[in-house]
Amino acid sequence: MSENTTPEVRRALFAGLAGYLIWGVSPLYFQLVGFAGALEIVAHRVVWSLPMLFAALWFAGKLRPAFDALKDKRVLLTLAATSVLISINWLLFIYAVINDRVLEASLGYYINPLMSVAVGVVILREPLGPWRISAIVLATLGVLNLIISAGTVPWISLALAVSFTGYGYLRKTVAVDGRIGLFWETAFLLPVALGAVVWIQMSGQGHFLQSPAHAGLLILAGLITIVPLLLYIIGARGLRLSTMGLLQFTAPSLQFAIGVMSGETFTSAHLVTFVLIWAGVATFAWSQLRRERVAVATNP
Repeated sequence: MSENTTPEVRRALFAGLAGYLIWGVSPLYFQLVGFAGALEIVAHRVVWSLPMLFAALWFAGKLRPAFDALKDKRVLLTLAATSVLISINWLLFIYAVINDRVLEASLGYYINPLMSVAVGVVILREPLGPWRISAIVLATLGVLNLIISAGTVPWISLALAVSFTGYGYLRKTVAVDGRIGLFWETAFLLPVALGAVVWIQMSGQGHFLQSPAHAGLLILAGLITIVPLLLYIIGARGLRLSTMGLLQFTAPSLQFAIGVMSGETFTSAHLVTFVLIWAGVATFAWSQLRRERVAVATNP
């Protein structure tokens, strides 16, 4: 199927791009709310996302399917597992941002799709091909270069990539709407999040009650969570998988720019690593486009 510039496709393209743009510039928000610790921010992110997601499901007429989804024990257990993975990913990302390590975070999200390819090959027995092999090799060389040249393991990058790759793989194993999945993931995390908010406030380290501005910024974490997701879903429904695959690199590219402009350490070793990663990403993107052209040619 060809992707014509119909109003529906233009709407999907705008929505998908807007979602990735919000994810890309989200470090600016988390830097602004950096007066709080990563745990407090994530806890409020969960607390305020849940009612907003409930409203989104109600508006879309998805409440009944949401509750029906939990009748399947496999779906229930899978979403419980993904809730743990996404909370780890959120915590690591916010920790990286408020500790001036946005470059490491962006590196993790560049690595993520290449790691997903490797998981697909190993677990799902998907075909690899020379282009994808090259992409994975280039990304691996980039990480090794940073370890050897800079003498440091980019653990935040690797942990972000691993947690999000695991999250993406598990979510693909259950046929659940993205909004419904995130609703139950946040619902499962709510008791822990509420407990964390209460404990942080009672210990005198909380910021929610310090001022209306602090409270408003922490509540905004809910919107920062669900708005790009809803835009992504609109984009994914109306665009080819390869188009969304190319758009996904918008987010780490913006994060990279924010890290550089914020004055984070960027040595020649970092430059070599990112060049290798970017080469891997370009190779991956080419393989995606090439495979789709072949698919269109064989199934016009």
